[in-house]
Amino acid sequence: MLVSEKLVTLIEQNADSLTKEWLEDIRKHPDTPMYQKFNPTELYRRCYTVYSQLGKWLSHETPKQEIADYYIPLGKQRRKEGFSLSEVIQALIMIRRRLWLRVISEGLLDTALELHRAMELNNRVVLYFDRAIFFTAVGYEKGDKK
Repeated sequence: MLVSEKLVTLIEQNADSLTKEWLEDIRKHPDTPMYQKFNPTELYRRCYTVYSQLGKWLSHETPKQEIADYYIPLGKQRRKEGFSLSEVIQALIMIRRRLWLRVISEGLLDTALELHRAMELNNRVVLYFDRAIFFTAVGYEKGDKK
Protein backbone atom coordinates (compact mmCIF):
# COMPACT_ATOMS: atom_id res chain seq x y z
CA MET A 1 0.00 0.00 0.00
CA LEU A 2 1.66 3.21 -1.17
CA VAL A 3 -0.59 5.67 0.63
CA SER A 4 -1.92 4.70 4.00
CA GLU A 5 -5.64 4.21 3.54
CA LYS A 6 -6.07 4.60 7.28
CA LEU A 7 -4.63 8.12 7.21
CA VAL A 8 -6.57 9.18 4.12
CA THR A 9 -9.76 7.78 5.63
CA LEU A 10 -9.05 9.69 8.85
CA ILE A 11 -8.75 12.92 6.91
CA GLU A 12 -11.83 12.32 4.75
CA GLN A 13 -13.95 11.29 7.74
CA ASN A 14 -12.87 14.41 9.61
CA ALA A 15 -13.36 16.75 6.64
CA ASP A 16 -16.03 18.73 8.50
CA SER A 17 -14.00 19.43 11.63
CA LEU A 18 -10.81 20.03 9.64
CA THR A 19 -12.67 22.52 7.48
CA LYS A 20 -14.12 24.33 10.49
CA GLU A 21 -10.66 24.56 12.08
CA TRP A 22 -9.19 25.86 8.81
CA LEU A 23 -12.00 28.40 8.49
CA GLU A 24 -11.31 29.67 11.99
CA ASP A 25 -7.58 29.93 11.20
CA ILE A 26 -7.97 31.60 7.79
CA ARG A 27 -10.36 34.25 9.11
CA LYS A 28 -7.81 35.33 11.73
CA HIS A 29 -4.55 35.05 9.78
CA PRO A 30 -2.94 38.45 9.09
CA ASP A 31 -1.88 37.40 5.58
CA THR A 32 -5.42 36.52 4.44
CA PRO A 33 -7.51 39.70 4.76
CA MET A 34 -9.87 38.91 1.85
CA TYR A 35 -10.72 35.58 3.47
CA GLN A 36 -11.84 37.49 6.54
CA LYS A 37 -14.36 39.42 4.43
CA PHE A 38 -15.50 36.56 2.19
CA ASN A 39 -18.67 34.50 2.68
CA PRO A 40 -17.80 31.86 5.32
CA THR A 41 -20.30 29.36 3.91
CA GLU A 42 -18.60 29.51 0.52
CA LEU A 43 -15.15 29.25 2.10
CA TYR A 44 -16.32 26.20 4.04
CA ARG A 45 -17.59 24.55 0.85
CA ARG A 46 -14.33 25.18 -0.97
CA CYS A 47 -12.11 23.78 1.76
CA TYR A 48 -14.41 20.84 2.50
CA THR A 49 -14.15 19.80 -1.15
CA VAL A 50 -10.38 19.40 -0.78
CA TYR A 51 -10.50 17.36 2.44
CA SER A 52 -13.46 15.18 1.48
CA GLN A 53 -11.94 14.20 -1.87
CA LEU A 54 -8.36 13.80 -0.71
CA GLY A 55 -8.19 10.08 -1.50
CA LYS A 56 -9.16 10.76 -5.11
CA TRP A 57 -6.70 13.62 -5.47
CA LEU A 58 -3.83 11.60 -3.99
CA SER A 59 -4.49 8.51 -6.06
CA HIS A 60 -1.79 7.51 -8.52
CA GLU A 61 -4.64 7.04 -11.00
CA THR A 62 -5.56 10.74 -10.87
CA PRO A 63 -3.68 12.35 -13.76
CA LYS A 64 -1.88 15.64 -13.29
CA GLN A 65 -4.17 17.12 -15.95
CA GLU A 66 -7.21 16.52 -13.74
CA ILE A 67 -5.61 18.61 -11.01
CA ALA A 68 -4.77 21.28 -13.59
CA ASP A 69 -8.36 21.23 -14.87
CA TYR A 70 -9.61 21.95 -11.34
CA TYR A 71 -7.05 24.50 -10.14
CA ILE A 72 -6.48 26.65 -13.23
CA PRO A 73 -10.13 27.81 -13.25
CA LEU A 74 -9.91 28.16 -9.46
CA GLY A 75 -6.99 30.57 -9.85
CA LYS A 76 -8.90 32.57 -12.45
CA GLN A 77 -11.94 32.71 -10.17
CA ARG A 78 -9.94 33.87 -7.14
CA ARG A 79 -8.43 36.68 -9.20
CA LYS A 80 -11.92 37.78 -10.32
CA GLU A 81 -13.04 37.68 -6.69
CA GLY A 82 -10.24 40.07 -5.69
CA PHE A 83 -7.98 37.71 -3.75
CA SER A 84 -4.25 38.33 -4.03
CA LEU A 85 -2.21 35.41 -5.30
CA SER A 86 -0.27 35.29 -2.04
CA GLU A 87 -3.52 34.90 -0.08
CA VAL A 88 -4.70 32.04 -2.28
CA ILE A 89 -1.37 30.26 -1.88
CA GLN A 90 -1.43 30.89 1.88
CA ALA A 91 -4.92 29.36 2.06
CA LEU A 92 -3.74 26.19 0.31
CA ILE A 93 -0.71 25.97 2.59
CA MET A 94 -3.00 26.33 5.61
CA ILE A 95 -5.24 23.50 4.33
CA ARG A 96 -2.17 21.27 4.09
CA ARG A 97 -0.91 22.33 7.53
CA ARG A 98 -4.26 21.67 9.22
CA LEU A 99 -4.26 18.20 7.63
CA TRP A 100 -0.87 17.31 9.14
CA LEU A 101 -1.72 18.74 12.53
CA ARG A 102 -4.68 16.34 12.62
CA VAL A 103 -2.64 13.32 11.55
CA ILE A 104 -0.05 14.06 14.25
CA SER A 105 -2.66 14.72 16.95
CA GLU A 106 -4.38 11.38 16.34
CA GLY A 107 -1.28 9.51 17.49
CA LEU A 108 -1.30 7.19 14.50
CA LEU A 109 2.44 7.39 13.99
CA ASP A 110 3.55 5.23 16.89
CA THR A 111 5.09 2.38 14.91
CA ALA A 112 7.77 2.38 12.27
CA LEU A 113 5.24 1.04 9.76
CA GLU A 114 2.80 3.89 10.44
CA LEU A 115 5.62 6.41 10.23
CA HIS A 116 6.65 4.90 6.88
CA ARG A 117 3.04 5.11 5.63
CA ALA A 118 2.83 8.68 6.85
CA MET A 119 5.98 9.56 4.91
CA GLU A 120 4.47 8.00 1.78
CA LEU A 121 1.30 9.99 2.38
CA ASN A 122 3.34 13.13 2.97
CA ASN A 123 5.08 12.67 -0.38
CA ARG A 124 1.70 12.37 -2.15
CA VAL A 125 0.22 15.31 -0.23
CA VAL A 126 3.21 17.54 -1.00
CA LEU A 127 3.06 16.62 -4.68
CA TYR A 128 -0.69 17.30 -4.78
CA PHE A 129 -0.43 20.68 -3.05
CA ASP A 130 2.60 21.66 -5.14
CA ARG A 131 0.53 20.98 -8.25
CA ALA A 132 -2.51 22.72 -6.78
CA ILE A 133 -0.47 25.82 -5.97
CA PHE A 134 1.25 25.83 -9.36
CA PHE A 135 -1.94 25.41 -11.38
CA THR A 136 -3.79 27.94 -9.23
CA ALA A 137 -1.01 30.44 -9.97
CA VAL A 138 -1.18 29.62 -13.69
CA GLY A 139 -4.92 30.26 -13.69
CA TYR A 140 -4.53 33.40 -11.62
CA GLU A 141 -1.91 34.81 -13.98
CA LYS A 142 -4.08 34.04 -17.01
CA GLY A 143 -6.94 35.92 -15.38
CA ASP A 144 -9.39 36.99 -18.04
CA LYS A 145 -6.95 36.27 -20.86
CA LYS A 146 -8.09 33.73 -23.43
